[in-house]
Amino acid sequence: MVKPNKTALLTFAERCKNILASNWIATLNTIKADANGSKENIHTSKVMYMIRKGRPYIWVPEKDFHNVNTIIDERSSFAVASPFPGPLASLFKSLEKLPPRVALIGDMTRLKSEKAQDVVERLKAAILFEQKAIEDFGSLVSNVLKSSKLKCTSRSQHLNEILNGNEEHVIYKFDVRSSMYIDSKGGTYEVEAEDFTTSKADSLTPFSAALIDGINQNATRRRALMLFCLVYFNANAKDAYVVSVDRKGFELLVKVPIFGLNVEVGQYEWKDFRFTLKNEAKDIGDFCQQLVEMEEEVVKRISSYSGLG
Repeated sequence: MVKPNKTALLTFAERCKNILASNWIATLNTIKADANGSKENIHTSKVMYMIRKGRPYIWVPEKDFHNVNTIIDERSSFAVASPFPGPLASLFKSLEKLPPRVALIGDMTRLKSEKAQDVVERLKAAILFEQKAIEDFGSLVSNVLKSSKLKCTSRSQHLNEILNGNEEHVIYKFDVRSSMYIDSKGGTYEVEAEDFTTSKADSLTPFSAALIDGINQNATRRRALMLFCLVYFNANAKDAYVVSVDRKGFELLVKVPIFGLNVEVGQYEWKDFRFTLKNEAKDIGDFCQQLVEMEEEVVKRISSYSGLG
């Protein structure tokens, strides 16, 4: 493993696609409408969605006002956050920090019954594929995921609620006109339309939430993350959490000591660290394999430094 360089980082378009493909819940905004036409007031609610060929398909509850608003004005915006399961939620809140997210502006089109049914069938296929994939990758992946609360972090299980729930939904396609990546510090980066269209999400993104939570909920793996910081960045970490994963690597939020002339001993701050895989991970199995190899490598290095190897 090496420290990241520019080629080891995803483009902003790729980051947007990964966030969209890793989550299943979005914040949808439409312009409120009445008999007099569109107004400038905004109606906001949480909706569930899936990504098909890079385009969001949204399930809006039948009684939601979005269905009325889009009859008058199809303009809308769509915001999705990078998954922050388990302990990350409370950590982000305590630090007044937001996860990276993507904001889309576009137009919503209600699907007619035949096309809507086709999207439902695509959703069923995606759910089956994701569930089978975890089984096929075997013990290596299951050992990483076993600490995750899968009922909360499995994208396929949540999407399955759309199919098996009692609530009726209206399905829309969302045609993206502009997109923006927003980092955890609030920095905004507009993505070129062509880049957004041509970029693809990593194959491991449907499992991102489960991967992140599986690592963060496991005390042994968290200790390994702290050793990563020591070995590769010479940072004496007090704690560490994975905040994102992708085919090229992963990012950590790490608690490290603060040093300075006027700083008291024992003061800490949270900093971002990026780790790069030796090879791009082609799937979740490859990612887990490289993670385990990195864990074994740092233990050997620490043992060697201590004169125990």
